[in-house]
Amino acid sequence: MAAMQTNRAHETKYAWAGGLTVFAAVMLTIAGLIAVFRGIMGIAEDDVFVTTRNYVFEFDLTGWGWVHLILGAVAVIIGIGLFQPAVWARVGGVAIAGLIIIANFLSLPYYPVWSVVMIAMSGFIIWALCVARKEDFRV
Repeated sequence: MAAMQTNRAHETKYAWAGGLTVFAAVMLTIAGLIAVFRGIMGIAEDDVFVTTRNYVFEFDLTGWGWVHLILGAVAVIIGIGLFQPAVWARVGGVAIAGLIIIANFLSLPYYPVWSVVMIAMSGFIIWALCVARKEDFRV
């Protein structure tokens, strides 16, 4: 009886670890696609962005567009790689989500509401990738 309960606990742990990794993979892929679209809008100098004066981290809008486009493309690639529980993908996912947080913080005055949404989404991605340990996965 005790062995059966221990086996169920391990099965539940595996399910949670796998579920969180899939959650992170889907969210990182979506965040990457959104960043790609935001980058395209920035490169095209769309009118949806707020123009700001005297901002410390001032780039021109095309520069921010290229930053978001590149980060988004890398995030999509890593997000697809996360569908296989590989350590490189988890480490890359945490790193790229952290870079997305930094890029959205620095471009906060240009697109404030969406930057805050992307910061929160990337925080959940980092949490989901860090909460599951390697021994929680079946090998």
